[in-house]
Amino acid sequence: MFRTALRNVLAHKARLLMTVLAVMLGVAFVSGTLVFTDSYANAYRNQESKSYAHVDVEVAVNTDYSGEFPGINGKTLDEVSRLDGVAEAVGRVSGTAFVADKDGGLIGSASFSGGANFAPGKDGKDGLYEFTDGSGPNEAGQVALDKDSAEKGGYQVGDSVPVALKGPAKTYELSGIFTTENTSVAAGGSLVLFDTPVAQGLFLRSGVYESVTVTAAPGVSNTELAIAVGKVLPDYAVAQTGHELAGEVSGDASFVAGILLAFAGVALFVSVFLIANTFTMLAAQRTRELALLRAVGASRRQVTRSVLIEAMVVGAVASAAGLGLGAAMAAVATSTIDLGGGKIPDGPLVVTSTTVLVAVVIGVLVTMVAAWLPARRAAKIPPVAAIGSAHLPATTRSLLIRNVLGGIVTLLGAVVVVVGAGTGGSHGAMLVGFGALLAVTGVIVLIPLLSRPAIALVRPLLLRGFGVSGKLAGQNAVRSPRRTGATASGLAIGLTLVSALTVLLVTLGQAVDTMTTDIVKADYMVTDSGGGLDASTVAALRKAQGVTSVSQEQQGWVEIDGIQEDVSAVTPADFDKAFHLPVVSGSQDALAKGQIAVAEDLARSQGWRVGDTLPVEYEDSTSGKLTVGAIFESNIVVLPVVVSTAVTEPHANKTFISKIFVKTDGSTNEKTLTAVFAGNPTIKIGDRQDIRDEFSGYLNTGLNIMYGLLAISLVIAVLGVVNTLAMAVFERQREVGMLRAVGLDRRGVTRMIQLEAVVISLFGAVIGIGLGAFLGWAVGETTKADIPGYALVLPWGRLALFLLLAALVGLLAALWPARSAARLNMLTAIKTE
Repeated sequence: MFRTALRNVLAHKARLLMTVLAVMLGVAFVSGTLVFTDSYANAYRNQESKSYAHVDVEVAVNTDYSGEFPGINGKTLDEVSRLDGVAEAVGRVSGTAFVADKDGGLIGSASFSGGANFAPGKDGKDGLYEFTDGSGPNEAGQVALDKDSAEKGGYQVGDSVPVALKGPAKTYELSGIFTTENTSVAAGGSLVLFDTPVAQGLFLRSGVYESVTVTAAPGVSNTELAIAVGKVLPDYAVAQTGHELAGEVSGDASFVAGILLAFAGVALFVSVFLIANTFTMLAAQRTRELALLRAVGASRRQVTRSVLIEAMVVGAVASAAGLGLGAAMAAVATSTIDLGGGKIPDGPLVVTSTTVLVAVVIGVLVTMVAAWLPARRAAKIPPVAAIGSAHLPATTRSLLIRNVLGGIVTLLGAVVVVVGAGTGGSHGAMLVGFGALLAVTGVIVLIPLLSRPAIALVRPLLLRGFGVSGKLAGQNAVRSPRRTGATASGLAIGLTLVSALTVLLVTLGQAVDTMTTDIVKADYMVTDSGGGLDASTVAALRKAQGVTSVSQEQQGWVEIDGIQEDVSAVTPADFDKAFHLPVVSGSQDALAKGQIAVAEDLARSQGWRVGDTLPVEYEDSTSGKLTVGAIFESNIVVLPVVVSTAVTEPHANKTFISKIFVKTDGSTNEKTLTAVFAGNPTIKIGDRQDIRDEFSGYLNTGLNIMYGLLAISLVIAVLGVVNTLAMAVFERQREVGMLRAVGLDRRGVTRMIQLEAVVISLFGAVIGIGLGAFLGWAVGETTKADIPGYALVLPWGRLALFLLLAALVGLLAALWPARSAARLNMLTAIKTE
């Protein structure tokens, strides 16, 4: 039976090719994700190893230390330097610094832009940096710059380089250009070196270091040196070897991996329908062959095993091809992916044995599971069929049990979804998720039943519009309900997900956009891609022409009534001009009286009302009381608690201004305001549209990403349509020959196949879009309590576009099968059994 199964695989290479492609795409998504995450983490580990190659031991403050950062003082540095076995000990300071190019733009990624001190040893060199031009900075007005950043900015030794920390950029003379294995530079950022006293003043405080790098004397091991150094350190400091430090840091791609694996699961799920459809049709085409095997003594188990062996071979081939494709996809991703303006450090592609095993198991398992039902059905073929018709199509009666079960599951799923939508909150969302699973499963089971009445509705249109070809296309589409259902299921699943996400995110986007427009009255918003804005930025904006108010949003926290809450600290007079809080009780004016404004959902959950006086504890651990002066509708524009800066600033350890909102008299513009911060590459000024995009634009970005990832399932669905039509043409060779013989020309045959494909595709699309819109509404209902102004939006334009794309999918999928049917020799086709 194994030889028979292998012969059948080799005999039907063309028919099984699209099944291999479907499994291959799903496996490629899974294996590519695993290879990408392994390569990502390995690249960071390797880069960390390189960055610590010149560090035998590092002294740093223990990560468990709480309180104000003490740093490593000069006394501790001297004690470490005098130890036996220490060749050299160098103090290190680092922080965030941003370099501007000659046009004022930011060089490198803001997320990876750093600054450090140049710490030469006895030989005048710093082992962490190798200078290709010039030398390290040795006075206050000098800096050195990494080679990549210098090239991007067009800087040479002796040029003036603007460097920004917080506030306006300051100009320094470029003393040298260096290369380094620093992780931030490898990730696409920039690195600026300052003279040590300057770096201490900028990033820490005079005479204090962030860490100390220690070089071992000849013959002293790093482990021995770390133990010796640890004995002279204060309690809050710890000594570790460079090898230990290099093993602690690696890139984290878990979030990206989770998304990709989720969509790989969708792709494999869609593949199941294509595989099952393929093996069902193969079994039907080989009815006589399988029946003869039964007639000559093969048992049902042997026939089932034969089909499953075919599936195993197909799955193994697809897994191997998918693993190769996945590795290629990962290689492209690691070299081109944008990490917030940064990049992944260079490193080899990592394909672990676990990845190979997962790819093979998934590919083979998915294929064999999908082929199991067709295999069982093939085993039930009676030997007498060997002398009868080669094809024994399923009767309508055989679908009865399937339809009853499908109807029950669909109804149950719909009820659970509706109940979840009415319940709302996280519990409701869980119910909607469970109900959605049931509803999708039930609809898939019911698709063969639904295909007959649905396609019957369009058959008159096909007849009137396309004559005999249209009539035949309609009849062919419902001739085998199981096949039509399995083919349409792939498109239905893909478009269910796409439609649900579209309805949900477009609705949320509209609600957020309306909310933002109603609340924010400011004309411009100032943000900083670096370390945050400061008081000097506010002062500069207040002096700008045409500016009537400047409202900064300072973020902090306060423990209110035993609960720690993030707060937006604002200046009430300016806040009133820039914002209109949707107050439901109390008054926004209460902020000026030192009272707090609280979001409605927070107030409801804690039982707070306007006028309540609540105990508070500030960041500096001092206690006090605050009165609730207003309760406003919850929104994403401000944090759940709003308070005057006069209340929080006396207790804040550090002021952090996240955004500044500017109101003008109309006499100024974005360009004028940008000129205020000329030379500071991290500050950005956005108009009202940018403000709206800040809060709602990410939804569209997320939607576009989802479209791209879900496209893989639609590609597999296309393969399913192609597969169905190709096999249908093979099965109907005699029929096509007879049609040609009675006068249907090649164009008519081509049109018949194309219309059949379009009808099946549109049927799947209508099911998917309808189900997706229902689920999108249900998920939205569970979140609307947290989003004021939420109202369902059905994006008819996008949904219509999905239908058009489905029709196009059908046309493209029909190209090869239609061409094959049209080229059949009518006499040969008529003689075909």
